[in-house]
Amino acid sequence: MSLKRLDATSRRGRRAIERLLERGGDRLDRKLARVQRKARRIADAVRTGGDRALLRAVDRYDGVPARRVAELRRRPARVPSQDLPPGFERAIERALRAIERFHRTQHDNGPRGFELGPDGLGDDPGGARIVERCEPLRRVCLYVPGGRFPYPSTVAMSVIPARLAGVKEIVVATPPRAFETSPALRHTLALLEVDEVWAMGGAHAIAAMAYGTETIAAVEMIAGPGNAYVSAAKQAVAGRVGIDQDAGPSEVVILASADAGEEAVPWIAADLLAQAEHDPRAVVVAITPDRKLLRAIAAEVDHQLRGLPTAETARAALAGASCSLLVEDLEAGLALAERLAPEHIQLVGRAAEELAPRVRCAGAVFVGAATPTAFGDYLAGPSHVLPTGGTARFASGLSTSDFVRRWHVVRYDAAAAAAAAADVANLARAEGLFGHAASAERRAFPSSGPDPREKREDRS
Repeated sequence: MSLKRLDATSRRGRRAIERLLERGGDRLDRKLARVQRKARRIADAVRTGGDRALLRAVDRYDGVPARRVAELRRRPARVPSQDLPPGFERAIERALRAIERFHRTQHDNGPRGFELGPDGLGDDPGGARIVERCEPLRRVCLYVPGGRFPYPSTVAMSVIPARLAGVKEIVVATPPRAFETSPALRHTLALLEVDEVWAMGGAHAIAAMAYGTETIAAVEMIAGPGNAYVSAAKQAVAGRVGIDQDAGPSEVVILASADAGEEAVPWIAADLLAQAEHDPRAVVVAITPDRKLLRAIAAEVDHQLRGLPTAETARAALAGASCSLLVEDLEAGLALAERLAPEHIQLVGRAAEELAPRVRCAGAVFVGAATPTAFGDYLAGPSHVLPTGGTARFASGLSTSDFVRRWHVVRYDAAAAAAAAADVANLARAEGLFGHAASAERRAFPSSGPDPREKREDRS
């Protein structure tokens, strides 16, 4: 069997679960530690060497010799229908509408604030105003991977949230081979009117965007998935620019009840393979309390593998941490799925609707046998750039909020400051911060500071 079948309570099952729980730490193993060191060296070279270092890296790692960095810039144009994959044009337009419709519900860049009025206890006379301001980032880079496959869907899932957030300058970096060989990718970039595309991939592309060169203007944030070198480079430049998250290989956990039925078995197997074909390090897990269903899923995975064009990659993923696990009951299965905190959780069977509201730790939840993860990858609407490696315990998928920054503006008049000063000073002294206390207490007596009658223009 390609998909390992294990009892979750057995010794082998417990070891498999521990391996799954530690999968986010795989990036710390020796091989990936070497990747991190190399990515940092590449990034440092571009930071200090600018255009010349970038051209050397593009020649070496992308296989594209160029005399000037400007030659790496691409301007996408719409592709004639006959040159696109069958059905792609209609499908991508439907996907763009769905993605925009969903992300419009997240968009709110207006200021939020309140007047601090009398609190009913006599402690606050009013006269304070607190406002949270919000502003889109000016210039961002969206990385679109292309090592194994070109991903026009990733273009849509990242460009649309950034644009709706109000980002004015959207830059895309993608490996040259992906851009040149994929009419679908070029067409999607053109549909979204992305006019600054750089044909470069890997750590050197991330560094060029973060630090800038003589030709490329630096960005304020880099978002989007990529391989180990891209992830390592994003970590290396974090702080110089914002990054979305350290996205790892694709993951899915499918929790199926005994009543899922034989008719769901081919669907479940197909959904596991859909994620396994992404990457040899992808992780796919089936969990069920029904031993017969477990056997049937594993057998169907083997059967479908034989006709899958991407079987080599999928087999490598199945040979890794991927497995199927027999649990005592659905409660135990849900608890295990929550511990794994995967990128995707699918719930299959009659209890799916009941279990769905109880899932907290997942990048996305797919409810019912008719709802495969593949729908979320392309057409449902939310971005498919999601937390992996167990980080769904605290991280979220890409959204419009990733492309804005917030800050607050606080304004007290003299009377409100005098009323608050003693409490602020007492809190400061309790922490040993006597300068803070003195700063506050000076406001207790308006005559010791600026004239409280002085009028200032309200700029918030």
